[in-house]
Amino acid sequence: MRLAGKRAFVTGGKQGIGRGIVEAFLAEGAAVTTCGRGPQPDDLPENAIWHTLDVSDPDAVAKIVWTIGGTDILVNNAGVQVEKTVVDSTDEDWNLVMGVNARGVFNCCRAFIPHMPSGSAIINIGSISGTVADPSMALYNASKAFVHGLTRSIAVDHGPDIRCNAICPGWIETGMLDAGFDLADDPARAKQDALARHAVRRFGKPADIAAMAVWLASDEAGFATGQLFTVDGGMTAASPLNPGLF
Repeated sequence: MRLAGKRAFVTGGKQGIGRGIVEAFLAEGAAVTTCGRGPQPDDLPENAIWHTLDVSDPDAVAKIVWTIGGTDILVNNAGVQVEKTVVDSTDEDWNLVMGVNARGVFNCCRAFIPHMPSGSAIINIGSISGTVADPSMALYNASKAFVHGLTRSIAVDHGPDIRCNAICPGWIETGMLDAGFDLADDPARAKQDALARHAVRRFGKPADIAAMAVWLASDEAGFATGQLFTVDGGMTAASPLNPGLF
C-alpha cells in the first residue's frame, strides 16, 4: 500500500494507460479521482470518483480543483492523436491535439500546483514520440515534446515541495497503437517489424506504465524529479537495423 493516505487525480482515466494507472493507484491505497470528456464509463471501479472534464478548458479545470480541493498526486494522462503530416494538418487538428496534449497538461499543472502540499508528485505522460518522431504524427510528436519541456520546468521551479517527472511510453497496446499501424501500406507486416525492434519482443501494456507511475508517485522516488523515464521495451535502445534479420 505505497500510496495509502494519498489523494490522486488522473486525467483520461476512461481506458488505456489512464485506466491502468487508476486501477494501480487504487490497489496501492490511494483515493483516486479521474476524468474524461464523456460520461462516466459503466466499468469504472466503484471506489474511483469520476468527473466529466475537458482539460483544454482552463475554467473547467479550475472548477474541478475548487471542487475536489487539491491533490497529492497529479497524473496528466489525457491525450489525443491525429495521424497527419504538418501540411495536411488543419487548424482544427491543431486546436484538438495541442489543446488536450499540451494546453491540457499546462492547465492542470497551473491550477493544481498551488493546492498541492509539500511532498506532492506530478507525473506527466509524455512519449518516445516527443524525442524521436513517428511518421505522419507531426502535431502529436510536437505536443509530447512540449510535455517533456514543461516537466523539467515544473521540477526546477517548484522543487523541493513538488516533484515532477514524465513517463515516456513506447508502443502500448491501446487504440492509438492500432491507428498508427493502420497508416502503413501493409499493417500486418509493419506490426511484425515493430515487434522485432523490441528487445522484449512484445508491445507494452497499460500495466507496464502504471507500475512506473506508482513508483514515481510513492516516497520511494523521493530523489527523482525533472526526469523523462522511457518505458518502451528497449525499442529506442536499438540501432535502425532490424534485429529480427540477424
